[in-house]
Amino acid sequence: MHTLGKHFLLDLKDCNKDVLDDLEFLRTALSSVAQRSQEEMLGESFYHFTPQGVSGLVLATGSHICIHTWPEYGYAAVDIFTHSDSFHPEEAAKLIIEKLGSQNPSIVELKRGA
Repeated sequence: MHTLGKHFLLDLKDCNKDVLDDLEFLRTALSSVAQRSQEEMLGESFYHFTPQGVSGLVLATGSHICIHTWPEYGYAAVDIFTHSDSFHPEEAAKLIIEKLGSQNPSIVELKRGA
């Protein structure tokens, strides 16, 4: 079945709590994952909540990666979407899981536009 895109939903439990509250670490981590695709980076936006937690987005021409963190629970919700053949969401998910140190990841894959 032909699809227009892939959308991966990551529930990352038991993450390194320190990195979940580190905006610069998360910005660098997600940007480096997105840049592996060789797509043109279009922008990013990140916000640090008080007293803790980060939400962020990295946007490229054929994909995006979003994150929302709850350091107090060691949890991050991550969305990876692509409609590009040069971006591999499976590899991106693996890298993000490693970078956040998730000991209990869950991934759901949705096919978009089927």
